[in-house]
Amino acid sequence: MKVLIVDDDQSLSTFLKDLCERDGLETDTASNGREGLNQLSKHDYDIIIADYHMPAINGLELVQKVRLENQQIPILILTEDNSKEAAESFMKAGATDFALKPVKELDIISRIHLHAQIANMRKQLETDEDVYSAKGISKGTLDSVADFLKDHRGANSVDTISKGIGLAYPTVYRYLMYLLKEGKVKQVIDHQKIGRPKKLYRWYTN
Repeated sequence: MKVLIVDDDQSLSTFLKDLCERDGLETDTASNGREGLNQLSKHDYDIIIADYHMPAINGLELVQKVRLENQQIPILILTEDNSKEAAESFMKAGATDFALKPVKELDIISRIHLHAQIANMRKQLETDEDVYSAKGISKGTLDSVADFLKDHRGANSVDTISKGIGLAYPTVYRYLMYLLKEGKVKQVIDHQKIGRPKKLYRWYTN
């Protein structure tokens, strides 16, 4: 995980860099908002930590400019202002979180990890969506078929599933074939007394 620290206070910037690197985080620093934007144009970061009061471009302006290009990266603002108005202005600009100075080690590290985990979850969801889209699969429809099978633990026919979730037979069949290929569903052959054997499907729980 890579962190960008933007702060004109050299001692605090060094403290945060050392703190992050002791925790195994790769870290770059910038001494003001303009330099921070320059760093962001050249490198990819997982989280930004920025001071509020800085020359050239302050933390609030930095957030606004970053959000014009990137809506997802977590941005943690450091400030001595604990007023409700300040908090609202940070969040309105697009900051993810803010922490009060003086900075506490445990607090800042826990915040970094929390927002990094959230960012990673978001990236994974986006990756999953891309994979589904590439295969012509809608996650919403896939979840509907999967949820029906999980709620109805016995073996179900395509027709039963189709009626249960209100989707066309061919659509349900295509999604069942996808789940079958992914190992999420198991096919069961029902040998009826009359007529041909019938294929049923149930959620595969191993």
